[in-house]
Amino acid sequence: MSREDAGERRAETQFAPAELRAMREAVARGESPRCPRCDAAMTERKIGGGSFGLGYARRREWLICPHCRRSALFDIRRGTRN
Repeated sequence: MSREDAGERRAETQFAPAELRAMREAVARGESPRCPRCDAAMTERKIGGGSFGLGYARRREWLICPHCRRSALFDIRRGTRN
């Protein structure tokens, strides 16, 4: 597989910016997000990160599609999605 083929394949497996935005908006509305590629219900996992003395703690949410295995990671700030 050439480098170019590998880059194209990786681009196919990642969600497009519009797909990510639609998932964030669904979660912000309190809806269960669905995978934009296969329409399966996404599994939500909260990820908490300690600040370890850095003065901030990063809170994230990981959305995982149980069918096609694609995922998206979002920062959570003050109850909203960024």
